[in-house]
Amino acid sequence: MSQRYESGMDVRRAVLGDDHVERAEAAKTAFDEPFQTLITEGAWGTVWASDGISDRERSMLTLALLAALGNFEEIPMHIRATARTGASKQDVLEAFQHVAIYAGVPRANQALKLAKETYAEMEENGYRADRPNGRT
Repeated sequence: MSQRYESGMDVRRAVLGDDHVERAEAAKTAFDEPFQTLITEGAWGTVWASDGISDRERSMLTLALLAALGNFEEIPMHIRATARTGASKQDVLEAFQHVAIYAGVPRANQALKLAKETYAEMEENGYRADRPNGRT
């Protein structure tokens, strides 16, 4: 694999966690392997690996873009990632408020619903929003 792929995997693991990446890797097939490589090199090895903005800011942008474009299925994964990127619940709320004004209330409302559900799941599993990196 390329250096960009290896770097992408490192960043992906740091943001999404080893468990998520292991599940995704186990589900990969010969059919979707080229697509997974593209995502790993492009999204994780280029965009997320850039030091131009912080991971906190990148989380906020990603969540806002996902909501604005109606890509709701990705929102829970990126809410869980906030425990590693440092984006707070308040940061996420602010991002979704921007979505409401610039992309529409229904999209922001759905995104907030998913965020609330995901934060509740995280808290059931010991996540503490009032602690650094959500650790108990």
